[in-house]
Amino acid sequence: MNISLYDVSVWVLPLIIAITFHEAAHGFIAHRLGDDTAWKLGRVSFNPLKHIDPFGTLILPAMLLFAHSPFLFGYAKPVPVNFRNLNHPKLDMVWVALAGPVTNIILATAAALAFHALPLVPADAAQWAADNLKNAFLINIVLAIFNMMPIPPLDGGRVAVGLLPRPLAIPLARLEPYGMLILIGLLILLPVIGRQIGRNLDVISMILRTLTGYVGNALLLLTGNT
Repeated sequence: MNISLYDVSVWVLPLIIAITFHEAAHGFIAHRLGDDTAWKLGRVSFNPLKHIDPFGTLILPAMLLFAHSPFLFGYAKPVPVNFRNLNHPKLDMVWVALAGPVTNIILATAAALAFHALPLVPADAAQWAADNLKNAFLINIVLAIFNMMPIPPLDGGRVAVGLLPRPLAIPLARLEPYGMLILIGLLILLPVIGRQIGRNLDVISMILRTLTGYVGNALLLLTGNT
C-alpha cells in the first residue's frame, strides 16, 4: 500500500481533531456535572498527546490494516470519570457518554458547512482544504456511530447501562472488561473466518457503511450541500 505525504496530511489532522475533541468533551461534561477527575488530570485538553492510547491509537489500526479489514478504526485513551461523583450518577453517566459522539456530529456538521467557504481558499490550497474537510466529515461521522454501539466501554454501552432497568443494566455493565476483546473479534476475527469459509461475516463494517451513508446524507442536506 503506497501512502504519500499528502495522504498523511489530509487524514492525520482530521483524525487528531476528531479524537481529541471527542475525549475532551467527555471530561468537560463530567466536570460540569460534578466530577473533576479528568479536569485535575489535565485530560480536558485539546493537546492530542494527552489522549493517545498505544494500543487503540497505534496498534489496533495497524492490526486492522494487516488483516485487510475494509474498515479501519482506532480509539484514544478513555477519559477517567468517577461516576459516583456526578450529581445524578445514573442519568449523568448518559450525558457524559453522549458528549463525545455529539461533539463528533457537531464537527462533521462544521466541516460540511465549511465546504461553502472553499471558493475563498487560494487555488493552490483548495484541493488540500477540500480533502481535509471531506475526511473530517467522514471520520467524525464514523467515530460517532461506532462509539454508539451498545457495547461497554464504548459510549453507546454506557448510555445503554444508564437507561436500561437495573436487571438488564448490571449484566451489560459486567461486559466492560471484555468489551474491547469482543470488538476485536467482531472487527478482525469474524472477517477472517468469513474469508476462510467463503462468506461475508464483516457485519460491523456493513452496519457502519449503511449508517454512515444515512447520517452523512442527512447532514449534507441540512447544510445545503446536495
